[in-house]
Amino acid sequence: GSTLKALELVTGCFILVQGNTVSIMGQSHQGLKQARQVVIDCMNNVHPVYHIKRLMIMKELQKDEKLKNEDWERFLPKFAKKNVQRKKVAKKEKKAYTPFPPAQTPRKVDLQLDTGEYFATEDERKEQKLRAKQSKAKQTSKEKRKQRELQDETAPAPKRSK
Repeated sequence: GSTLKALELVTGCFILVQGNTVSIMGQSHQGLKQARQVVIDCMNNVHPVYHIKRLMIMKELQKDEKLKNEDWERFLPKFAKKNVQRKKVAKKEKKAYTPFPPAQTPRKVDLQLDTGEYFATEDERKEQKLRAKQSKAKQTSKEKRKQRELQDETAPAPKRSK
């Protein structure tokens, strides 16, 4: 919208954008060349605002009689290209095609039937869970006790101060 309008005013050309096609009509050859360069750079991922700013400054410098025949590089903006690192997308390895679907995972009820837990009463199930929990707690406490003993052996004796 506004960028296109500004470009038309600066170059003195009429610009029509239709999808991936751009058509430019104008009276001056210089304006057509400028508009063409902006469009090509735009396709190469350079924002047209940079060109518009540059063209506006050049238009003002053309009006000034003193600076008409001088080098304008000192007045024109210099835009440094920023090389932004993009994240590399990890390529997923394709698995070998198998026409057969994977084996169905067993349901909770199936697992209970296999262990015989399904036919146990509610009290027996609770008791079994409690026993499993206690055995796991004993195992972790043994491991922690061993770690503490190892730390006591490797740690230097504390210094006493009076």
